[in-house]
Amino acid sequence: MKVIFVGPSLHRDLAFLRRRQDDIVWAGPARCGDIARAARSGVTAIALVDGLFDQSAAPWHKEVLYALSLGLPVAGGASMGALRAAECDAFGMRGIGTIYQRYASGEIMDDAEVAQLHAPEELNYLPLTEPMVNVEPTMTLLDRAGVVREAAVRALSAVARGIHYSERTYAEIIRRSADLDPEEAQAAGNWFQSNAIDQKRLDALEVLDWLHAQPDRVSRPMHSWDFQETTQWMQLLHAVRDE
Repeated sequence: MKVIFVGPSLHRDLAFLRRRQDDIVWAGPARCGDIARAARSGVTAIALVDGLFDQSAAPWHKEVLYALSLGLPVAGGASMGALRAAECDAFGMRGIGTIYQRYASGEIMDDAEVAQLHAPEELNYLPLTEPMVNVEPTMTLLDRAGVVREAAVRALSAVARGIHYSERTYAEIIRRSADLDPEEAQAAGNWFQSNAIDQKRLDALEVLDWLHAQPDRVSRPMHSWDFQETTQWMQLLHAVRDE
């Protein structure tokens, strides 16, 4: 069995995927301890897309290293998975997708670039705001489409970057762009509704493809580093074992 930690990045697909792909454990966004727990549960591959970071502690890098030390293939992309992959790819974690590449190359570095407010599991983790990793390519496409002036695109982009992740929506970006005339604001709003890029979803689907391609067996661990069992790590592992 394989596991994927995913929520808002695949919101529109989750109901369909859960019905059609029952060979995968569809876990929600990962929190501290979840990857370690999965590694001990007998899964054969782990994919990290979404993770929690504000209402609970985020998954540790050490959990990824622990899974890799057991010989488990681990990949990440799209959201927190892209962050952890960029930080752990030197140890064998597989990074997937455009967002991962941007972090790995140093083009973007702030964790907030992927931050996004979303609804709970009962609503399939419905995204409530837009992360900058979606907004930036959308603004580039808007500029190419020529829907509004180039200066207006620059203004929209600047306003978007100044909005906290918990409040950033395309409607809010337009509302705060005081220099847009009413016709441009209307045109941009209509265009966003039909053409906004969801880079997180695109990358998450690539991660899912990777997960499908993994064998249903665990290979012998092959790495040149030793996993260090620190006191803090042992405390987390004991907590996982005691659940």
